[in-house]
Amino acid sequence: MRVMAQMAMVMNLDKCIGCHTCSVTCKQAWTNRTGTEYVWFNNVETRPGQGYPRRYEDQEQWKGGWTLNKRGRLSLKAGGRWRKLATIFSNPKLPSITDYYEPWTYDYATLTDAPAQEHTPVARPKSLISGRDMKIEWSSNWDDNLGGSAATEKHDPMLAKIAEKVRFEFEQTFMFYLPRICEHCLNPSCAASCPSGAIYKRAEDGIVLVDQDRCRGWRMCVSGCPYKKVYFNHKTGKAEKCTFCFPRVEVGLPTVCAETCVGRLRYIGLILYDADRVLEAASTPDEHDLYEAQRSLLLDPHDPEVVRAAERDGIPRDWIDAAQRSPIHALINTYRVALPLHPEYRTMPMVWYIPPLSPVIDVVRETGEDAEDTGNLFAAIDALRIPVEYLAELFTAGDTVPVDGVLKKLAAMRSYMRDINLGRDPDASIPAAVGMSEEDMYDMYRLLAIAKYDERYVIPPAHAEQAHSLEEIATECAVSEYGGGNPEIFGEGSGTLTPIAVENFQMLKDRQTSDTLAGPSDKASRVNLLNWDGKGAPSGLFPPRPPGPPAEEVEDR
Repeated sequence: MRVMAQMAMVMNLDKCIGCHTCSVTCKQAWTNRTGTEYVWFNNVETRPGQGYPRRYEDQEQWKGGWTLNKRGRLSLKAGGRWRKLATIFSNPKLPSITDYYEPWTYDYATLTDAPAQEHTPVARPKSLISGRDMKIEWSSNWDDNLGGSAATEKHDPMLAKIAEKVRFEFEQTFMFYLPRICEHCLNPSCAASCPSGAIYKRAEDGIVLVDQDRCRGWRMCVSGCPYKKVYFNHKTGKAEKCTFCFPRVEVGLPTVCAETCVGRLRYIGLILYDADRVLEAASTPDEHDLYEAQRSLLLDPHDPEVVRAAERDGIPRDWIDAAQRSPIHALINTYRVALPLHPEYRTMPMVWYIPPLSPVIDVVRETGEDAEDTGNLFAAIDALRIPVEYLAELFTAGDTVPVDGVLKKLAAMRSYMRDINLGRDPDASIPAAVGMSEEDMYDMYRLLAIAKYDERYVIPPAHAEQAHSLEEIATECAVSEYGGGNPEIFGEGSGTLTPIAVENFQMLKDRQTSDTLAGPSDKASRVNLLNWDGKGAPSGLFPPRPPGPPAEEVEDR
């Protein structure tokens, strides 16, 4: 057993309202540069729908992820080294700009500079690539809120896997939002696809990054990623992807998308896993067993044997403590309500999801029955085979049993907590019906419903002996020194470089005055002029005065 640490995320889809705040803040922090206009490290999709880029889940077309060959061994779906060599200058399995969207702006000068006239001038859309007039026909979430409608039904690859009758009735069922970022997989196919070896997985925390110095722009990583979360910067000729906001994570802050999430649906924490068993788990023959195979990789941080092995493998003690308090381990392995996105791609993704229960609640309420009653909810889950089957196509390779179990746990939690909130005696049979104790059910409710900031984000800071000068690390970043400072046709690309250390003022102050291993032992006593208001003499700015008589006595003399 070789123990390694991995930063991971869980999203509770019951709380996502589709506001896209996470997408906008991520865009402002990471991809507001020339060449990344169409790039969204974080995007929120409406389900059912096409996704972004269009139909990215259709691996028969894009050949992303892994597959098992005739000998039962893992191989890239897009082919090995020889096939990549044959297509290295012409990759046919690459999404075009029309599969993403052609970025645009508007000719605002027509509005601001137009003389007085009879008709109101119109700012026509202009392509940010060619500068020509264009017609807007597609965007990163063009079919927002159209889930299940006839307009998007035929374009969803997941619906194509369900029977014709199911797809016909699916329109009347439900829709939900699915936020997506890079999965930072345990077995990343993007890294295996890169001819230059530019994509790598950090040993200390498992974050997958792109070395901009080694990247040669072959774009095999774009094809190899089944989630299509690696993008090509046409300005720099380099690949870029979500960095899990590693400059923030290294100082104990959550990612930008999690920090700004309106619904507080994201959880970030550290998990421990057995690195020696990743290949075995990813090679599981039956796709329906991949979810359990990946879950079995995650080790119990409370197990004394695991703790000893982690310390032996160089994982710091405070990281082990963080893994024991991790909400990720609790949601995946303790309560078993989080599921991976498309485990059949065999990349072992580390961004997991809690499936939505709200559509089931709405269906029960529409019948006039008590939507929070346990019996009604359980019956509704059993009857609504269509949404369970669709969720299973997303999270368990089509196996409905784990999804059905998760929905029943969430339904039981609502019914059990309703009795408590109404002042009635709690019914112990409700958690027992889903294999949980009353204490576990209350703890799960607290984590999912009312968890505080430090309960949702348990992020141990990096150690100075592992990564020196944390805020200046740029060689491991997907954006490094590229981009910015180059005005484009309408000025959207102008501006100065964004510092790599993305942190707020309070964090900067705490780091500069910290008394931890990341700084000198006397740093807490040093003067920070950034915090000085200019009045008086701050303590420590001048040498201490020698002991002597008070000022009044000196004047009398």
